[in-house]
Amino acid sequence: MGKDIDYKIENGFQKFRLLDRATTIQPLEKLNKELNGIEVYVKRDDVMGMGLGGNKLRKLEYLLGDAIQKDSDVLITSGGIQSNHARLTAVAASYAGLEYEIVLTQPVPKDDSAYMENGNILLERILDAKMHILPKGADTQQFIDQRVSELQAEGKKAYTIPLGGSSPIGCLGYVSCFQEIVTQSKEFNIHFNTVVIPNGSGGTHAGLLAGLKASGVQGVHIKSYTVLAPLVTATNITYDKTKATLQLIDKNIPVSKEDIDINADFLGAGYGIPTDEMIKTVKLLARTEGIFLDPVYSGKAFAGMLSDIHAGKFENCSKILFILTGGTPGLFAYGPTFTGERI
Repeated sequence: MGKDIDYKIENGFQKFRLLDRATTIQPLEKLNKELNGIEVYVKRDDVMGMGLGGNKLRKLEYLLGDAIQKDSDVLITSGGIQSNHARLTAVAASYAGLEYEIVLTQPVPKDDSAYMENGNILLERILDAKMHILPKGADTQQFIDQRVSELQAEGKKAYTIPLGGSSPIGCLGYVSCFQEIVTQSKEFNIHFNTVVIPNGSGGTHAGLLAGLKASGVQGVHIKSYTVLAPLVTATNITYDKTKATLQLIDKNIPVSKEDIDINADFLGAGYGIPTDEMIKTVKLLARTEGIFLDPVYSGKAFAGMLSDIHAGKFENCSKILFILTGGTPGLFAYGPTFTGERI
């Protein structure tokens, strides 16, 4: 059952190692000269040793640990055609020696060849991943439930991972990440006033906020920019996941909806649909810092953060830590967006 390597217990849960070190924090030296005293740093969760990196690996460390502990035979998860989570689940499961199936849906109104054949889905084909590509409008959960039943009939035990790996168990990955940030802050003697992330399925925000609440650290604020759901939905999802994650750590730690800070102004027309601000910001960071943001998550969130900085919505002399959550393969699926052929 899986590889007999690198297991550990963290936060009281079994964890299967997929990261070999803390991810780098770096200042945006050129960009910061234009931000009127505010300093932005990025935590490079897009640069990891496996699968072209990304925030889902932190969640998958706990999810794989849980699956293996429960003697599961097959992992099943879902995501869109260009799902970073699906790609990294395939990579992590292959590395762990587990069978897996990924169920791909079509939530983004794009069907050009770059989107359907390049980026994450190309990498999954290289992995020979077992994929189920559902037609538009299909009931994803019904399909997964059916596959679980079929696998049970074959004598196998399936472990289902929700969208984005954002179950309470998965969110523990970003509880650990917050602990890592605290350690690095002490090492570098930098106090980050705000930690900024994109908010998709809510798990990264929830894990960081749960980590902050559990740590007792003062003077740090967690802020996100939704790239998937409208504000009310994103807030409710993130709040519920934060509460559920804290229940795993310490049932006595309180959290309220007022702790959830999400900005919905940069979502645009919806998930995965490009915006002019995103395109401009992706090009800006590539040209100034040599860092490539992804078009679905970090591109929109970084655009929102820069807009809020210029609008004076962050305190003077703030030090902001932006967690770059990965998704770089998605750039190759959005080629026409960046070459002026807006599909």
